Amino acid sequence: MTSAKYPEIIDIHSHIYPEKIASIAVSSIRSFYEIPMHGKGTVHDLAKLEHRAGIERFVVSSTATSPQQVPAINNFLAEVSERFTQVLSFGTIHPEFPSPKKAINQIISLGLKGVKLHPDFQKYNIDDPLMFPIYEAIEGQLPILFHIGDNRMDYSSPYRLVKILDHFPGLTAIAAHLGGYRVWHGEAQALLGREVYIDTSSSLMFLNQETAVNIIRQHGINKVLFGTDYPMWSPQAELKRFLSLGLTKEENQAILSENAKKVLGL
Repeated sequence: MTSAKYPEIIDIHSHIYPEKIASIAVSSIRSFYEIPMHGKGTVHDLAKLEHRAGIERFVVSSTATSPQQVPAINNFLAEVSERFTQVLSFGTIHPEFPSPKKAINQIISLGLKGVKLHPDFQKYNIDDPLMFPIYEAIEGQLPILFHIGDNRMDYSSPYRLVKILDHFPGLTAIAAHLGGYRVWHGEAQALLGREVYIDTSSSLMFLNQETAVNIIRQHGINKVLFGTDYPMWSPQAELKRFLSLGLTKEENQAILSENAKKVLGL
């Protein structure tokens, strides 16, 4: 099976950085996860690899590790989306940013399509009340993509996301990594079947096909999104892994584009 059968493919989860710091950022990610990288971390490199894989559109993001970085990163992401028509951007926010509503309004005014949070990089618990004003500003306005899970730390535990979903039922949330990076057989089970999207990024290379398919179908085909997590992984390799799962053509099409279009308002 090839991607030619699916002319519309959207990668919901990738990362880019300005040219002058991309190599440093990628090296930092390599050290954090202790795995080799498969990209340079620049928009030009990503666009080339996505095109080679036959992926039509892709969502990019970059994480602010301090509140001072928020406006500059969001402006950078907006500029990239203006220059590359195939690029959709998710903005960033930091829990200590002085005016969450102002930041979210900036993200909306810049035409960004959502917000990405990486609690393990930003070092806060996602269910900390400090985050509630951010969720209140986002709820009903934009989708929010959470990095979820890590067996080495607890900032982004799926259990914490369950609390957020209960407290903010109108939040359009995406739990990355099939609901929990490296905790698929434990904590991530708490999200299955809940009203939250999950994406396939940084998961399929660690799971056997049967387990991955069971997670996807148990959660619900209409709530699963395709993601590559570039530069951690190659878009071409990730698409090949996904298509090798043996899902039906209708299930593949939903996950590769239809669900993403709904989330992104396309």
